[in-house]
Amino acid sequence: MTLHIFNPEHDIALASGLSNFTAPHAGRQLRHDLGFLPAIWAKEGDAILVDDVEQAQRAWKKMSHRIATLLGGESLVRLNPGFTPTKPRVYSDQTPSIEPWGWNSALRAQLIRLGINELQLPTPPELDTIRRLSHRHTAATLLPKLRTEGTIGEMFECQTAGQVEELLAKYGQLVMKAPWSSSGRGLRFLSVERTPFEQQAGWFRNIVDAQGCVMVEPYYNKVKDFGMEFFSDGKGNVSYLGLSLFHTANGAYTGNILATEATKREMINHYIPTDLLDIVQEKICQETGLLFNGKYCGPFGIDMMVVHPSPFVLHPCVEINLRRTMGHVAIALAPKDDDVRCVMRITYSDKNYRLTISRL
Repeated sequence: MTLHIFNPEHDIALASGLSNFTAPHAGRQLRHDLGFLPAIWAKEGDAILVDDVEQAQRAWKKMSHRIATLLGGESLVRLNPGFTPTKPRVYSDQTPSIEPWGWNSALRAQLIRLGINELQLPTPPELDTIRRLSHRHTAATLLPKLRTEGTIGEMFECQTAGQVEELLAKYGQLVMKAPWSSSGRGLRFLSVERTPFEQQAGWFRNIVDAQGCVMVEPYYNKVKDFGMEFFSDGKGNVSYLGLSLFHTANGAYTGNILATEATKREMINHYIPTDLLDIVQEKICQETGLLFNGKYCGPFGIDMMVVHPSPFVLHPCVEINLRRTMGHVAIALAPKDDDVRCVMRITYSDKNYRLTISRL
């Protein structure tokens, strides 16, 4: 049996580095409302930790019918997932594995409070390693190793205002990023003409004081977001799982395309040759296999983007998400029919988050 946990507040908890961490209200509500999500990929006999069992059962019943109707076949639907409440209880030491959305110190502390034996959990040093690898410095280190003809991308680690101002003078436009931050947060844009460094100097100092540095990149004229999803076995082997075609608004996730891998490759091929994608994919598997060997076992994703001018070029590593992503969810929901194309979104209305799936 595997115990699955949807903890979407993971990125914020990871940034804090705290065991005694309370997620913002939005993060807690997202976890409550969509706690059923692992039912999409859980296996028969697995358990899913949720805040409210009855609410999760109702939400999953609606979602499972929607999946069957739009994506075809009952094979994607788990009609009776084992939802279990987040209340103190005695868990058997025989629970073979625990698979959260992402591992952090706050989740470890919560699971110990629920009665799970510490021996079944990552140790504090192991979690420190995951946190270190989740720093944007990892993406900056990986990016040059993925660069080849038809790609673009540079990242810089800055500790002083002078370093940022020198880069701004060189490139004209920059994006500053906090080393640890959640989707759409921790970003600031600079422009020689419109937004000089002085306007963001306070933010820069606060991030450096809290996290030690700020990651800085040239501003690229993005045409399309997408990503690749992988799984690391922690023993030097990384498996490619599929493409993730997603949408963002102001840097925040808004939705994913649900389609076969062949259809997604065809869609990206309008911008980037698929042989270039294959080259980058192979490089990622090789380099991250070495990087994560003995350090990280689990799913991860790498965000990329198509960049103008024409002919389009590929930025092969905008960031690394060392956790499960909505792209993994989309792959778990992928239809088998090339003619079926849907969009999966997380919406917020009537004070509730919902997962919606609709035809394109």
